[in-house]
Amino acid sequence: MLLFEEIAYGPIHSRRLGVSLGMNIMPLHNKLCTFDCVYCELGFNKEVRNPLLPNREEIAEALEVKLSQLLRDGIKLDVITFSGNGEPMLHPDVENIICDTCRLRDKYFPTAKVSVLSNSTQLMRDDVRRALMQADNRILKLDSAVTSTMRLIDQPVNKELTAEQIISKLLLFGGNFTLQTCFLRGDVLLPNPWREGSYTLGHLDNTTDEELQAWYAAVEKLRPTEIMIYVIDRQTPVSTLEKISPAEMNAIAAPLIEKGFSVVVSC
Repeated sequence: MLLFEEIAYGPIHSRRLGVSLGMNIMPLHNKLCTFDCVYCELGFNKEVRNPLLPNREEIAEALEVKLSQLLRDGIKLDVITFSGNGEPMLHPDVENIICDTCRLRDKYFPTAKVSVLSNSTQLMRDDVRRALMQADNRILKLDSAVTSTMRLIDQPVNKELTAEQIISKLLLFGGNFTLQTCFLRGDVLLPNPWREGSYTLGHLDNTTDEELQAWYAAVEKLRPTEIMIYVIDRQTPVSTLEKISPAEMNAIAAPLIEKGFSVVVSC
């Protein structure tokens, strides 16, 4: 599985964002996330005691070095994207880090956007919401509006987390964000609730009519500026997942497009 070993990496071509310089403010050699998604290209979480996070000064220095190099090399940059080895909003100094990033962006690439990919689990924190509002693009995850399916797909570390809690925090942005959803289906091994340490074979699918109706209702409630729906594109820790076809993805998007929503489909 892919782990990022630099603070500022790339640029890479993102199928959703364009030419993107990645920012990893999580540990450089370990994943740190509040989700353990079955489709995560970083693989599953591993227990790491006292994970070492880069500090604000290290992050700003690494970004400035990279931006100045790209400018000298004449490389176009569309976006600076916070993602990396896990959930970037876990960093305790994220508000200042994004402030520094915007300042350096203005200095070197003033037309580039600052984007944050977040799994939405830290939105209860005031500093996280302030940090996100500094960015140009807040790309916030909701993989299912049905709690049981969300838990199957995203495997939250907080076992009590519900889809309703995520939606309630997304509402705080008043629609000023991009909603991101990965559509997938497949058989997965699930923990057996009746026998600790054992597993049973289960099936997940967030493309059923029941799932889509709940998700459409959440979209209507949240009214996001943009909706990004996408399919698995790289190696996943669960090999039995199915990539949804472009025709089916376009069919999922169609009712929302008809209602005037801006929907980006990545297949």
